[in-house]
Amino acid sequence: MIRERTRAGTLGAMALAALLFGAPRAFGQPEAQLVQEGRRLFIDAGCDGCHTIGKVGTQGMASDLSQVGAKYDRADLTKWLQDPAAQKPIAHMPKIELGKNEVAALAAYLSSMR
Repeated sequence: MIRERTRAGTLGAMALAALLFGAPRAFGQPEAQLVQEGRRLFIDAGCDGCHTIGKVGTQGMASDLSQVGAKYDRADLTKWLQDPAAQKPIAHMPKIELGKNEVAALAAYLSSMR
């Protein structure tokens, strides 16, 4: 009984933290796993065709995203990934068809770049 209450309390605290801090991730998915998924999506979605992070990607095409997380928070990156033209109408970045969880993972990865 005590173990059940402790687990329920922990799950409730995790849900509250997600709401308060705007963590756009699947319930219960660890942050490290979300960032790892975003790293995979950076390559799979073709972001590295124009952008670089460290030594990965195409240099000279678009912004180097190695420290993008120091400049923009996760909420801003999420909005950008959902619709780049709505954030900056003259942006050359195309709208990439990503699901909600994919956007969340990619935004988590990019926001970890500092």
